Amino acid sequence: MEVLLACIVIVIGAFVQTAIGFGLAVIAAPLLFFIDPLYVPAPITMCALVLSVFNVYSYRGHVSFRGLGNAIIGRIPGSLSGAALLLWIDKDWLALWIGLSVLGAVGVSLTSLRWQPTPGRMMFAGFMSGFMGTSSSIGGPPMALLWQHQEVNLVRANLAAFFVVSCLMSLVVLAPIGQFGMTQIMLGLPLLPATFVGFLIARRSMRQVPHRQLRIASLTLCSIAGAAAVLSFWF
Repeated sequence: MEVLLACIVIVIGAFVQTAIGFGLAVIAAPLLFFIDPLYVPAPITMCALVLSVFNVYSYRGHVSFRGLGNAIIGRIPGSLSGAALLLWIDKDWLALWIGLSVLGAVGVSLTSLRWQPTPGRMMFAGFMSGFMGTSSSIGGPPMALLWQHQEVNLVRANLAAFFVVSCLMSLVVLAPIGQFGMTQIMLGLPLLPATFVGFLIARRSMRQVPHRQLRIASLTLCSIAGAAAVLSFWF
């Protein structure tokens, strides 16, 4: 039953990320943490890696490497910092961090700020993405903040390209600290078909689902999941 619930969550998250560019971990991390804390961060990162490969291929004509190099450079120390955080915090504090990350992601999505993706901002966003992504699997919001007002297919393509590299970085960093081993791989493998299902559903139906309605529904779900994760720390 737990595996089935986890797969349903991943299908929803993969659908949202394929449709709007990010969201798999924002939706999945707090929910899967309640099912089994071992799902966070490595198994979700595995799903994000596979989904990002699918999306890079689907939107390959829109990928632009301009600025991504700076984000990737910033991602390296961010990933190391995120791994260090995992060595320091326990399960309860991780739940709080995940919840705050999700609520922060919702805040990012609601902001009307229009920040241009300059090299310095891309590097800082890459650092924050690495820190958040490695520690909680939620690495999309910092990058999405800079890209959110660009053309939608450009956002999907370039976030996916960045996530391919960043997910690989996170898994490489997580392995030496015992956060990505056979236990996490076995937990993640059943979720990969669910990732593909969410991707297919999105590709075939997202033109019929208004982008605004999808965004509102996903932000509502994220807000509930994030708030629940924060409250679990206190209760």
